[in-house]
Amino acid sequence: MTMPWNVGIIGAGPGVAALHLPVLGRLADLFTVVHVADAGSGRARVLAERHDARWSEGEADLLADPAVGLVAICSPPAEHSRQILAALAAGKRAIFCEKPLATSGEEADRVVSACRAAGATLLVGTNHLFDAAWGRAKHHLVALEGRVQAISVTLALPPNDRYHRLVGEGGPFRAAGRGRPDLGNPAVAAGVVRQLLTGLAIHDLPAVRDIAPGIDEVVYARAVSPIGYLVGYRAGGVLVQLALTMLPEGPDALWRMSIATSHDRIEVNFPPAFVHAGSAATRVRSVDGLWTEYPRDAEDGYVAEWRLLASLLEGDAPVEYDELLADARYAIDLADAAAAKVLEGVPQ
Repeated sequence: MTMPWNVGIIGAGPGVAALHLPVLGRLADLFTVVHVADAGSGRARVLAERHDARWSEGEADLLADPAVGLVAICSPPAEHSRQILAALAAGKRAIFCEKPLATSGEEADRVVSACRAAGATLLVGTNHLFDAAWGRAKHHLVALEGRVQAISVTLALPPNDRYHRLVGEGGPFRAAGRGRPDLGNPAVAAGVVRQLLTGLAIHDLPAVRDIAPGIDEVVYARAVSPIGYLVGYRAGGVLVQLALTMLPEGPDALWRMSIATSHDRIEVNFPPAFVHAGSAATRVRSVDGLWTEYPRDAEDGYVAEWRLLASLLEGDAPVEYDELLADARYAIDLADAAAAKVLEGVPQ
């Protein structure tokens, strides 16, 4: 099949409105949105009408739509693996899945095996991995042959609805009215840490796995009030720390990956998750204390991931099933081990 590919999107939340639909609009020579489905919120109709597309409630009509050649799964994480398998059963052979691919190792194995057996094109939207700034950082690591000693990923995030308000253009989006979790309850705290690692840390874990493969040991893990985590682990001899705090009235977003090597320190500062602000910013501090800043690209990782998907569909690049599975397994194994560490020592 030649471009443009007809896209059906399962999910109609703020991420679809703010991120994927604008990207697909920019890449109109590659993709055309023809169908949007929601789970009953009514958002699909609003979004579909902006793009002269069909809309439906539930996924069945979209998967049965012969005009849909590519299925984009942008639903809640617990639905991802089931909907990928449903798309394959409906005869679809091109799938974009928002992160995470799955929420358990068994689900990840099943999904990747099914896609491989069907010869389906599959891409997971881990946008930071595809950001040009991360490409520069990784190139720097390879070129200087510095030994990676430590990695830290630090997130200080305001509520997502701050960005939803900026990008929703008056759409029918409302922040969910949720109380704060009882982090004094060990089971709740462990569940929060696991969910945040598979839902937020997953942005960066594929990039971390690139340079710190294999999880040797989770050294510490705890939930952070009002909601967040602090997790430290060893991976292939590298010390990794992941820190997140979400503050109800906090400052603007900080999303930074720092890599300490035997030669220098690399910082990659990513823009907020719900805006298109170009690529991340990469800078390097040498042993003499001087900083070198790399120029930023106009396109961010969201655009890059859809461009890569177009290349996969054209056969210009192979589908890396093993890498997709390894990325999913890395995040899930870390989340499981961190949750267990939170519970460690709690009387049963």
